[in-house]
Amino acid sequence: MQATSPVDPRVLDAMLPFYLSRFGNPHSRTHLYGWESDEAVEFARSQVASLINASPKEIVFTSGATECNNISVKGVMHFYKDKKRHVITTQTEHKCVLDSCRHLQQEGFDITYLPVRPDGLVDLNTLRSAIRPDTGLISIMAVNNEIGVIQPMEEIGEICKEFKIPFHTDAAQALGKIPIDVDKWNVSLMSLSGHKVYGPKGVGALYMRRRPRIRVEPQMNGGGQERGIRSGTVPTPLVVGMGAACELAMKEMEYDAERIKGLQERLLNGIRAKLDGVVVNGSVERRYVGNLNLSFAYVEGESLLMGLKEVAVSSGSACTSASLEPSYVLRALGVDEDMAHTSIRFGIGRFTTEEEIDRAIKLTVKQVVKLREMSPLYEMVKEGIDIKQIQWSQH
Repeated sequence: MQATSPVDPRVLDAMLPFYLSRFGNPHSRTHLYGWESDEAVEFARSQVASLINASPKEIVFTSGATECNNISVKGVMHFYKDKKRHVITTQTEHKCVLDSCRHLQQEGFDITYLPVRPDGLVDLNTLRSAIRPDTGLISIMAVNNEIGVIQPMEEIGEICKEFKIPFHTDAAQALGKIPIDVDKWNVSLMSLSGHKVYGPKGVGALYMRRRPRIRVEPQMNGGGQERGIRSGTVPTPLVVGMGAACELAMKEMEYDAERIKGLQERLLNGIRAKLDGVVVNGSVERRYVGNLNLSFAYVEGESLLMGLKEVAVSSGSACTSASLEPSYVLRALGVDEDMAHTSIRFGIGRFTTEEEIDRAIKLTVKQVVKLREMSPLYEMVKEGIDIKQIQWSQH
């Protein structure tokens, strides 16, 4: 469930009263409606904080992880701009981190985009050697949205601590799916999203460490809500929903992970039992189990997607799925262009059933077989011809 997740019915139950009878503005200080909403917001803040082992005072509510990433990357560098002019990130970050970095580049900051290994993980020695005296931020996502690999967060955190550099992580895909501890990871800033954890869309949370304190320049001006970091009325129903989703995730994370792992194995084994030339993109060992990114040799990805209309799969992240370019994440892994074009991302979540997995296997196998039957390249490979050695003539 990488693009989004359905709202858990129990989350919706928690939210509904705040749309109807308990509709007060949480910033109204003079009447019961306001106090009631304010109390609900603060309770939700503590629910989010508990899931990542933080203090409620370190949680700032926003409109989502994209806004959190913008506040973190641009806000930190703008605040410390007189002394710090360099950011380190990776080539496989989410678009909103990469675009925030490009924005900083246009303002004269230096950005190092670290390559990743073929398994999608950062090389810690490469990271260490990229650090400069004026490095003001290291931003590395915890779980990748396209290939699901889990970065070595504690080790990265140790390096940041050693050099006293603030560490930001986009943990939208990690929240509620893998255990998160802001102290073990030593993060200064963490971006979180409501709708990736069976909560509502339109709400997120930014963790900001208090000791040692991290400072940011707000990206939005207004009434000074959320300690001035994120002005605008806090949307009580959405925040209550995100809090409830975090509490559920805390209780059910282990059960969900175990169940989803079984479904992921069923999906992969089911496809591999009937098809050859199936490659898993990204590390198999260090991976969130709900993500399965597969490449099917000798099949064109877009044609495969068209034939899988019943199955909610994609050939990249939802944010870039309008582009016909092969995924930049897979290109960074060094995946061949033709294999990058054949990649499909399957997302498995709390509400996925065995029947849905079996249906996905059946449809995927059927479509891949059909497309390979039409592929002259697949014919040649079956005949033992090494197509990489062929010199194609120009017309």
